[in-house]
Amino acid sequence: MSAAASAAPASDVQTETAAAKPKKARRTPKLIGGLAAVAIVGAGGFHLLTAGRESTDDAQIEGRVMSVSARVTGQVLHVRVTDNQMVNPGDVLVELDPSDYAAKVDAAKADVNAARATAEGARAALALTEKTAPANVVQARGGMTAATSSVLSAQAAIAQAKADVAAFGSRKSLAELNLKRARTLFEQKAVAQAEVDAQQTAFDNENAQLEQARARQVAAEASLTGSNGGVILAKGRLNAADTSTEQLASARAALALAEARREQAEAALKLAELNLSYTTVKALRKGVVSRRTVEEGQLVGPERPLFAVVPLEDVWVVANFKEDQLAEMRAGQPVTVRLDTYGRREFRGKVESVAGGTGARFALLPPDNATGNFIKVVQRIPVLVRFDGVPGVDLRPGMSADVTVDTRQK
Repeated sequence: MSAAASAAPASDVQTETAAAKPKKARRTPKLIGGLAAVAIVGAGGFHLLTAGRESTDDAQIEGRVMSVSARVTGQVLHVRVTDNQMVNPGDVLVELDPSDYAAKVDAAKADVNAARATAEGARAALALTEKTAPANVVQARGGMTAATSSVLSAQAAIAQAKADVAAFGSRKSLAELNLKRARTLFEQKAVAQAEVDAQQTAFDNENAQLEQARARQVAAEASLTGSNGGVILAKGRLNAADTSTEQLASARAALALAEARREQAEAALKLAELNLSYTTVKALRKGVVSRRTVEEGQLVGPERPLFAVVPLEDVWVVANFKEDQLAEMRAGQPVTVRLDTYGRREFRGKVESVAGGTGARFALLPPDNATGNFIKVVQRIPVLVRFDGVPGVDLRPGMSADVTVDTRQK
């Protein structure tokens, strides 16, 4: 009995085990089919959700990093800002020692005053030349006329003197004949001694007048010589006066030169004043002071940056998309930006432009595959994204971002 009883339960167990195996075999294909269906549905849903959208997490905030340098060489007296300080346009950043440049300004002012005085003197000389040059011409021509008249007068006096000499010579000859006749008649006792004396007196008078006429001729000839010299002198003065045009041109050239030197001195003064103003380094734009490398007492110059000012209001996103993501990407398409700093908060923007080449082409050492060692690597191309309006939060260059572009809009 016991053996039969024990055999019956064993057979029942085997029967149940054999019945369970077909059930499990039938359940496995259903499970696999269900998982496959879920995968297909998930893939389809993912495709529907991501179709027409291209995303990348290789993106970062970019902005303008403005290097601030001194425009002149000098020793730093004061540094007026600290690291990470917000500055506004016109705020003083650094003050340099202005002593040397102030002295140069004083010297330039003195040069300007001297140049202005020289220009005023040249202008006065030109005005004087413009007034005296025509008067000198008139005066020289009058002197020439007077000298010519003096020559003519001397020539007339010579002619008159010669005529007088001839006339008195004739009268002397006549008086001499009368004197000889009177002496002959006196010897013949035909006339009295008084007649001889009268003829002698007449002869002496005519001889004296002849000598006077000869003296006047000599004086007239001497006067003619002096008049000729006066004519020569008057001609020289007239020739000198006739150069009034050249004198005016010379005076104008001297004035132009003086004016040019004055303008040169004034330009040097402006440059000296500019250099003096450059000893105060000011902020050009609103931004945050970064990368400070200057301390008081240092000698700085234009070749060395002192700060970097980062304007936080002028930022954008550079997203590096894979080359196989750019086929449908165009400027103006809407963009969704997420920043690691602000979690899942989304910012809206638009594609502004696509770079002209891959990032590798603009690297410091671009790849050269001409040697045959080519290994294909998916390249990335920078895409510039601008925010729609002001983001409303502080965005700093270098922040990481996730960018999604809706490429369905053409």
